[in-house]
Amino acid sequence: MLDFLPPNWLPALVVFLAVGMAVVSLAFLGESLREVRRRRDFRRQLEAVAGRDGPAGDSALASVLRDRENESAFESVLTSLPQVRDLKVLLEQADLAWTPGTFLTISIGLGAALSASAFILAQSAIPTVLAGLAGMVFPLMYVKRLKKRRIRRFEEQFPEAIDLLGRSIRAGHAFPTGLKVVAEESPEPMSTEFQQIFDEQKFGLPLDESLLGLADRIDLVDVRIFVTAILIQREVGGNLAEILDKISYTIRERFTLQRQIRVYTAQGRLTGYILAGLPILLGLAITALNPTYMAILFEEPMGKVLIAAAAILQFLGFLLIRRIIDIEI
Repeated sequence: MLDFLPPNWLPALVVFLAVGMAVVSLAFLGESLREVRRRRDFRRQLEAVAGRDGPAGDSALASVLRDRENESAFESVLTSLPQVRDLKVLLEQADLAWTPGTFLTISIGLGAALSASAFILAQSAIPTVLAGLAGMVFPLMYVKRLKKRRIRRFEEQFPEAIDLLGRSIRAGHAFPTGLKVVAEESPEPMSTEFQQIFDEQKFGLPLDESLLGLADRIDLVDVRIFVTAILIQREVGGNLAEILDKISYTIRERFTLQRQIRVYTAQGRLTGYILAGLPILLGLAITALNPTYMAILFEEPMGKVLIAAAAILQFLGFLLIRRIIDIEI
């Protein structure tokens, strides 16, 4: 029944599962230990604040507010690198509680698992290297997909949140109170982001910095327009409720234009999916119907090189088509 599969597929699968599960377990064990250590240190520092007055209590309180107190030496070295700081921002945008160290551990572990499996299957260097690179890139693609999905949900909810904020201001509430209303009445992720702005300004962070933090976390043109309009209004004055209504109207008009563009590019998207999936489905069908006909590709060295080259070209072609039909407005 499984004659079309390579003869050593079972050992490769066992090695992949064993290495992958071991590395993922190690990564999340490190996350659990880090959380336990963070809670223990935080509790100890709070006890020091509660039991001391004067300079000693101030010093203990300052240590509570320093996040790097709870970081390991490895995490401290990682966060000092600019690329890792960008990775930390990406994880926050995807709403993942992973540290950069955990993410890198999972990426390297998945790459090692796929490399080992590819080496057992192909006994060649090129597929082994390609499989390792694919395994290391996959977690990054997964995180970016989560970020994109979260930002898309935020973008869909954003006009309603602006309308709610404008109605709250018309009702006589202050702007921070309007933020709290939006946080309480809106679904995720809108409620989380506006609740964070409200909490930050409530605990003393200037509202300008809180709004700029929102623009950093949510990579949308609409959010930057919203933040810029609020900051300008706070400087020069004006009718804030009317400004919010115009921003909401502009965002909804952009949504209408985006939907029209998706209709116009539907044929291109369908073409990309067909061109990407047809060779794979055809190859699987021929392999199932006539295994000996396709066996030469898996047994001969040149056949393995051709499979690797075809996979790379298919992937690049699919990305190129997606890039062509991805029209930003």
